Amino acid sequence: MTVLVRASGSGAPDIDSEYRISAEQVARFRKDGYIKLKGVFSKETLDAYGAEITRLVLEQSRDAQPLEQRNTYGKAFLQVINLWRHSDIVREFVFGQRLARIVTELLQTEGVRLFHDQALYKEPSGGYTPWHMDQFYWPLATDRVATAWIPLHAVPVEQGPLMFSVGSQRIKVGRDVEISDESERVMNERLKVSNLPVDETPFDLGEVSIHLGRTFHRAGPNSTPRPREVMTVIYMDRDMRLAAPKNKHQMDNWNTKVGDIIASPLNPILYEKRVPAPV
Repeated sequence: MTVLVRASGSGAPDIDSEYRISAEQVARFRKDGYIKLKGVFSKETLDAYGAEITRLVLEQSRDAQPLEQRNTYGKAFLQVINLWRHSDIVREFVFGQRLARIVTELLQTEGVRLFHDQALYKEPSGGYTPWHMDQFYWPLATDRVATAWIPLHAVPVEQGPLMFSVGSQRIKVGRDVEISDESERVMNERLKVSNLPVDETPFDLGEVSIHLGRTFHRAGPNSTPRPREVMTVIYMDRDMRLAAPKNKHQMDNWNTKVGDIIASPLNPILYEKRVPAPV
């Protein structure tokens, strides 16, 4: 088992403690392409780590253009990637065993690596997030990748909680469209034809969602005076291999050759199942 060095800060018990996942929840995740789990984190934990996440988002987004000057993607949220590399406190949160264990069980893998983290803050009067699937952007060999969407507070419908097209991970149409007004139009039409239900329920305090990279999702605008503050962690199979890029967004300076396991220093193992010692 990989040993992770913890920051010396304020790690709360539910960062690493076990959150029980049932066989029924695993089956539902496989069927629906996502799951929402209540009570994953306490208010104290979200407040403690959220303050540092917010500080970094404000620091790194201070030069953002006014909302009215941005395109649809830019109006959807402020996006800051790999906060764990800038703060030991955020690193402690991102490297927490609780979520990593949950995702390992849901993906039914032997362990998970960090793909990356990102904060997604939807500002007051921020626009909608169009229908899209994340794996369009990722050159990964399999679908064993999932995003944990972690609101730092309760998110009512008016603030733009994440919405899921239930079972849409099986849809082929739209996989080659980047997030845009076009992806919103294409997927609205396709989802109507497919007659798939949409889960647009709010998030309670401490509730977390986990969705597959190929599950289509969107979010409404934020019509409240308070920002919608969300942290995400993207996990991939411990043995995930790099695939040849299929579009310009997948071409990056990867420290891994196509076909090799993505085991760079930026993609550490966050959780592995323990192998029982021989008797």
